[in-house]
Amino acid sequence: MTQSAPSSLTEAVAQPAEIKAERPNAVRFWTIFLALGLALGLSPLELTSVSTVLPSVVSQLHGANFIWISAAYSLGSTAIVPLSGNLATVFGRKYCSLAAIAVFALGSVLCATAQNIPWLIAGRGLQGMGGGGVVSFTNIIVSDLVPLKDRGWITGILNFIWAVFAAIGPVVGGALTNAGQWRWLFYLNLPICGLAFALVYMLVTFELPVGPLKERVRILDWPGMLLIISSSTCIVIALTWSGAQYQWGSAHVLAPLLVGLFGLGIFIVYEQRLAANPITPFSLFMNRTTCSGYIQAFLIHFISLAVIYYLPTYYQACKSASARQSGIDTLGLSLALGPSVAFGAWSVSKFNRYRPQFWLGWVIVTVSLALLSTVKAESSISLSVGYSILFSIGCGIITSITLFPVLAPVPPSKAPFGLAFLLFLRLFSGVWGTSVGGAILQNQLLKRLPSQFFQLFPGTSEFAYSSIPDINMVSEPTRTEIRVAFADSISIIWIVLAALAGLGLLASLGMQEIPMHSTVTDDGETQGSVRTVANEKVDESEGWTSPVVTNKTS
Repeated sequence: MTQSAPSSLTEAVAQPAEIKAERPNAVRFWTIFLALGLALGLSPLELTSVSTVLPSVVSQLHGANFIWISAAYSLGSTAIVPLSGNLATVFGRKYCSLAAIAVFALGSVLCATAQNIPWLIAGRGLQGMGGGGVVSFTNIIVSDLVPLKDRGWITGILNFIWAVFAAIGPVVGGALTNAGQWRWLFYLNLPICGLAFALVYMLVTFELPVGPLKERVRILDWPGMLLIISSSTCIVIALTWSGAQYQWGSAHVLAPLLVGLFGLGIFIVYEQRLAANPITPFSLFMNRTTCSGYIQAFLIHFISLAVIYYLPTYYQACKSASARQSGIDTLGLSLALGPSVAFGAWSVSKFNRYRPQFWLGWVIVTVSLALLSTVKAESSISLSVGYSILFSIGCGIITSITLFPVLAPVPPSKAPFGLAFLLFLRLFSGVWGTSVGGAILQNQLLKRLPSQFFQLFPGTSEFAYSSIPDINMVSEPTRTEIRVAFADSISIIWIVLAALAGLGLLASLGMQEIPMHSTVTDDGETQGSVRTVANEKVDESEGWTSPVVTNKTS
């Protein structure tokens, strides 16, 4: 596919342009894949390890805003992911990936040296920006090199890498915390970042965009970015404050919530009617299969993030588990994820179908969460471990295949933007998962904790979270009452998540089974045929396009 270069960079935005990826040989491809996998593993390592050590870290830093430590990471991710499609084409995939790794490393240094909670939250925000960029640009690079039909087994390998890092995270984090060395949890990211940075720099090769930097920056959708970030932040602030610091109906909660929802509405109108280079082309939402895929991606990551963060809380608060022991208790959750994501991705590549896997996954997730809601403070650990493994199996199947209903109906020219929005939903749903889960926990603890607890640990229910390491020092019968309060409060989280899983099952019924394109040319184009999907003509032969013409290689 060739065409004359536009006379200006602005014209380049409006015209299809080609981005060429060097088609690597087998050895180089797998070496690049190793580099991308190492970088990708940073995010789940932080995700699962921090959730395990959070009570101890909050206690040592004498803070209470535990929700913001987790939410800051997701907020940082949502700040960068919506722009990842445009950033990758304006500045180049290679250098965007390098910048993301560097930002993640900087955030890790800040977290490792944090002396108070606000300092730690700032570091987590930077980590989120870097981690979100790594996930986005890794997926974009893979989409350039591998056709959608064959991406199932590649996705399976990436998800397996994710699962391995997620599995070792709680154990490593718990062991370091028990040794009083939780800061090394963040320092350990630095050698991984260094190796991934070096491999990406040496091996990943894409053509670079041309034109003055000022002009390239100008074409980015800055108003759209500002709207989505500010709106998301307002919503999370409302969710964080609700119930614990302020009542749900108070102005402190309703004001940021309404402002955030109004901002999202403005964002939709602006992107659809005014944006010259929208970060989210709304033609993506004209197909019911794509919409169903987006809804399911949001729900499954909402649910999984909440489980990852609040299952260790159950073990530490109700079973007197140390940070390390709670990591071991949740190991089954992570280990079961690897085989299930491999099965999901393999089955799509093998049978060229994805709807049955979604139905199976949602049924398993719904049933497992309903079972988890029956676990009490006095229940055996093996019971909760078994239910969590069942949950992980269903979750792994779903997360490994959300890509397919989203991209199968989308023309290849829209694929980078469809992928960027999918990743945004995954990360933004994490904000909702941790924040809503935390709000439920705080609200329920306020109702259920005995009055003696607030005499021993004065403050809000956020202090109840930071006091988890000290529950063993409380005398009976107050100690048992505290554990029952935590178990019953966490049970409400599982009930809410089970209802959301049922909603995901309903959303999956709206999908169609759409064929997937099967080849990628040396120019990075997707080959296929013209077909009609839900009364919409989709040209699979259309090449992958970019808003910036490229002619230099790096």
